Amino acid sequence: MDKKEFIARRVAKELKDGDVVNLGIGLPTMVANYVPEDINVFFQSENGFIGLGPAPEEGKEDPYIVNAGAQCVTILPGGVFFDSSTSFGIIRGGHVDMTVLGALQVDEKGNLANWMIPGKMVPGMGGAMDLVTGAKKVIVAMEHTVKGNHKILKECNLPLTAAGEVNLIITEMGVIEVKEEGLVLIEINPEFTVEEVQAATEAKLIIAENLIKMKI
Repeated sequence: MDKKEFIARRVAKELKDGDVVNLGIGLPTMVANYVPEDINVFFQSENGFIGLGPAPEEGKEDPYIVNAGAQCVTILPGGVFFDSSTSFGIIRGGHVDMTVLGALQVDEKGNLANWMIPGKMVPGMGGAMDLVTGAKKVIVAMEHTVKGNHKILKECNLPLTAAGEVNLIITEMGVIEVKEEGLVLIEINPEFTVEEVQAATEAKLIIAENLIKMKI
């Protein structure tokens, strides 16, 4: 299992029956493929629909049904389409239970940076600013480091998308909860030691007393 699939499977464990969930572009879109069979989740796409299904089978893509990242997706029975003003009314109105998105950087205060125009690492902020402030729960799903460089920092040094809004960070190394006292490692991938997770993290980690193996 590759890193991205591992992370997406773990994020899917956070889904609850009846949730309205927004998935960011990239890795987070994979979460829709791993929804537990015993729950019903409503995936919302900021470009205007609720009822996102799993990725289409190869050769069965519909070019007219795409997510906010312009990837072909499926729409489940009962799914609905609407304009951008309605979509952002749902987001800004606090009707999204959870948003899952990637990050360039996240820090110990729950600050998030996932865009940077000067270097064009990603094309722009998109709806992330609205999503992380409007959603009830914010999960950052990303690889723990990039080319060996830290992504979980003491303080972000890229332009912020939002301040103090991240609740949970899920990587291939572990699950980290953002608390008032700092970043708490609550689950660990048994392939790594606590020391290895800390070495890959610039911010100081608080190790939960009841640290458990990651659930996937």
